[in-house]
Amino acid sequence: MADRYAVVTGAGTGVGRAAAQALLADGWTVAVFGRRLAPLEETIAGQARGIAITADVGDRAQVEEAFAQVKQRFGRLDLLFNNAGRGAPAVDFDELSHEDWTGVVAANLNGTFYCAQAAYRIMKHQSPQGGRIINNGSISAHVPRPGAAAYTATKHAVTGLTKQIALDGRKHDITCGQIDIGNAATPMTERMVKGVPQPDGSMMVEPRMDVAHVGRAVAHMAALPLDANIPFMTIMATKMPFLGRG
Repeated sequence: MADRYAVVTGAGTGVGRAAAQALLADGWTVAVFGRRLAPLEETIAGQARGIAITADVGDRAQVEEAFAQVKQRFGRLDLLFNNAGRGAPAVDFDELSHEDWTGVVAANLNGTFYCAQAAYRIMKHQSPQGGRIINNGSISAHVPRPGAAAYTATKHAVTGLTKQIALDGRKHDITCGQIDIGNAATPMTERMVKGVPQPDGSMMVEPRMDVAHVGRAVAHMAALPLDANIPFMTIMATKMPFLGRG
């Protein structure tokens, strides 16, 4: 098998860590991005084909420097899993602070754009040309949770970005898909064990699933040849209240 090179953002914990480890297990060489070095090193511990690069995806200069390191180290890039992101406290729409709004937009939307654009440039100009970008959309790319305006807006925007990259990338053999994840057991969803607000005003403990299932799903999308694509995949805890949300 030819060497395959990937970048996973937000790889220090949760979904990013699971995806990076699944790709490493499948033989990929993986650069893991995140703001803190120690968790990244834990993700790739014992893996000679893993490298850790610190970067805040909401900072364009840091993103460009990180991808320059990838290009220098690997010589090419075959896959980006655009996973880094954050949420904000659940509040009524008029109570969402400017700081939380701009922080979520910076991480979830700007960061996804900056990383996708940097990866696209490498994929467009390398030989052989092409590559795959996978964006983390979330169940919130379909339907909102109460009090989550910033997160919902950015994840809906990611869906539009996914479609645009998939369209623009065709002529360069660059494909793009999105994985929408519901209730993977990560630090971000720990609050669900105690109960989270529902649309009817009640609180409900929501089921979660092993995050390793998400990692394997990303690896499956990544393994496809470039003439095949999964534009959208939803993977979720079977009993979470998504299909009945409202």
